[in-house]
Amino acid sequence: MEFIFSLNEIESVAQQVLDTKPSEIILFHGDMGAGKTTFIKELCKKLGVTEATSSPTFSLVNEYETLDNQLVYHFDFYRLKKETEALDMGVDEYLYSGNWCFIEWAENIPNLIPESHSIITIKALPNGKRVLELR
Repeated sequence: MEFIFSLNEIESVAQQVLDTKPSEIILFHGDMGAGKTTFIKELCKKLGVTEATSSPTFSLVNEYETLDNQLVYHFDFYRLKKETEALDMGVDEYLYSGNWCFIEWAENIPNLIPESHSIITIKALPNGKRVLELR
């Protein structure tokens, strides 16, 4: 499924993505600055997260709670050098918790990703819009 959108349409696209009932584990692919974190922030809002969200570049994972007490985990594995670093922080417990897991730079932990997952690829277009592909 593919969406082309501008930033003022991101709220609608995030809802449409959630309406497709993707896996709770979503891998996000895209170049630096493509809008992965921005889209994850909007997904969190749509799920009922009211607190401020940000990129977990240095902490590796941020945990959020929704209004109905669900947990949402946002990972950024950009800085990882080895998969063992993710294992050391207990990534398995998060990934098999049944909670939402939004993962940026999942290509740095290819052997740790559960078989059941969805993939969102975001690309910036020259006109400022984004192309989002959901698989």
